[in-house]
Amino acid sequence: MATQQYGYGDEYAYSYDDDRRHRGDDGAPRRGLNRIPAWLRAPVEGRTWRELCYQLLSLPISIVFFVWSVTMLSLGAGLLITFIGVPVLAAALAGARGFGALERARARGLLGLAVGTPEPVRPRKGNGPLAWMGATLKSGVSWRHLLYGVLHFPWATFAFSVTLALWTTGWTLFTYPLWQWVLPMYAGQGGLQLYGDAHHSVYLDNPFEIAVTSLAGLLVVLATPWIVRGLTTVDRLMVAGLLGPSRLASRVVQLESDRGVVVDTAAADLRRIERDLHDGAQARLVSLAMELGLAKEKLTDDPEAAARMVDEAHGEVKTALQELRDLARGIHPAVLTDRGLDAALSSVAARCTVPVTVEVDLAERPAPAIEGIAYFTVSELLQNISKHSRATRATVDVWRAGDRLMLQVQDNGVGGAAADAGSGLAGLAERLDAVDGILLVDSPPSGPTRVTAELPWRRA
Repeated sequence: MATQQYGYGDEYAYSYDDDRRHRGDDGAPRRGLNRIPAWLRAPVEGRTWRELCYQLLSLPISIVFFVWSVTMLSLGAGLLITFIGVPVLAAALAGARGFGALERARARGLLGLAVGTPEPVRPRKGNGPLAWMGATLKSGVSWRHLLYGVLHFPWATFAFSVTLALWTTGWTLFTYPLWQWVLPMYAGQGGLQLYGDAHHSVYLDNPFEIAVTSLAGLLVVLATPWIVRGLTTVDRLMVAGLLGPSRLASRVVQLESDRGVVVDTAAADLRRIERDLHDGAQARLVSLAMELGLAKEKLTDDPEAAARMVDEAHGEVKTALQELRDLARGIHPAVLTDRGLDAALSSVAARCTVPVTVEVDLAERPAPAIEGIAYFTVSELLQNISKHSRATRATVDVWRAGDRLMLQVQDNGVGGAAADAGSGLAGLAERLDAVDGILLVDSPPSGPTRVTAELPWRRA
């Protein structure tokens, strides 16, 4: 472990847990119903009513889906001895995909479950009906939709029965004191019948029994949302596992997106280097060549003027060399290659306008590519602190956690940083995502700011 301190002041400390203790799950300050314990407010939460609606709709939809799946599958399989069975099976799979789209939309609207749309059926050869039917029958996604239609029906029946029974029983018993008077007035009995046979009956009709009944109903009302939540968890797993894109397809899409980000980033870096060379060192070298040419012409006629011009050119050479060094450091610093992250980040921190504490705890060096991304990530975050944070101190921590390289940059500035589209942090998050990294930003409006980056650990 190595620690470097640049600047002055005491070490800055901030507890993220202390801040979260006064905030809700979305980061907003707790107020209103959020101050009521979760187990007590669950029966009246919007999420509970949406999950109830989801379970009540599941049974009729699953009946239609199940009938379609079983009927078309049986009919198509039975007709496979003729050519008619092939289009019937293809129609069964196409219909199943239509039902799957409905289920994904229902899960997204009522459960807040965002499941990606599977890749459409694309015939590899030809565009005719036969090519489409062949591609549909070969599509594993389509068969998973059909399997969902078969498996979801028994589960939907069970979940519907449990949800409806618990909900109606709980609220009926809980509100019993409000409608108990109806029974003796219109039904001719003292109250709810707890037991009855040919000889005697037991009714819940005295105040104590009515209160106990209402209390039992309250317990059922409080427990029902959590039971329904457990039932919808199974629905979430089924929708995500059977109606979403396959892991391989999702990974291919992600890799294609990451490749585009890498290409765009590399192109932007090349444009920046070309611009810096053209506007900086190249312009100075052109000016230097012109001054040396003029000095050469004046060397015999006016040696003193030539000497002054040579002296000015010497200063231009030093400036051009410094610009070239800065440009080379921006491409890949030599200190990072020679001495690793500890020395490289210490060098970056020394150039920051804010006093920075750097702590690197790595027993070995990661792969050069990961090391380079970590270096440039911290460099850009420190630049943001210098330009925007109005902080008086900052810290940089680097360590390894399992198979992840962790970076954390904190400052005591004004906060308000966000990885919104178009911001520098958004571009940084895209770069990290291209190598399966993650960027987390915690920056409340009043500060402080904590940015955590995770990178995959790969050995050098």
